[in-house]
Amino acid sequence: MFFHTVDEGYRIAGHTTAVESGQAWLVGYEIYLDRDWVTRTAVVSGHSASGTRSTRLAADGLGRWQVDGIAAPHLDGCLDVDLESSALTNAFPIHRLGVPVGSRADAPAAYIRAVDLSVSRLEQTYSREHDTDAGQRYEYAAPAFDFACTVVYDDAGLVLDYPRIATRVELGG
Repeated sequence: MFFHTVDEGYRIAGHTTAVESGQAWLVGYEIYLDRDWVTRTAVVSGHSASGTRSTRLAADGLGRWQVDGIAAPHLDGCLDVDLESSALTNAFPIHRLGVPVGSRADAPAAYIRAVDLSVSRLEQTYSREHDTDAGQRYEYAAPAFDFACTVVYDDAGLVLDYPRIATRVELGG
């Protein structure tokens, strides 16, 4: 993944790969965030044995979205995109919300599945816990998946440990 500062905010580009239910896939993405870490556009492409596809999301920054140029009212109120294929996108609401220790915030997101790039609304919450030497800690919950865990972020707000999903590995030099 690569971060770039642009006049309007940030451009993030990258790829992820995995095998899910015996099916290998690759997802490439380019996401633009404004200076407040609100998603403005996301272009996502997917490659798997079933073929190649792509989708484009555009948001007005106020919670209204289009998916491939068509209004998507089911996403109204979402300010973030969340890629199933990348733990990176969980950093967006952390930056945007600034949740104080002991507080909780709802952060519904436009959720893009890895295998078919379908887009749905994902209700999720972040509850700020006391930080440790390991980093900033948030209890994350996505009730639609009956999933909850404590995610640890570094001082820059990027994921260090997302149990059962991703762990950052530091490579020696």
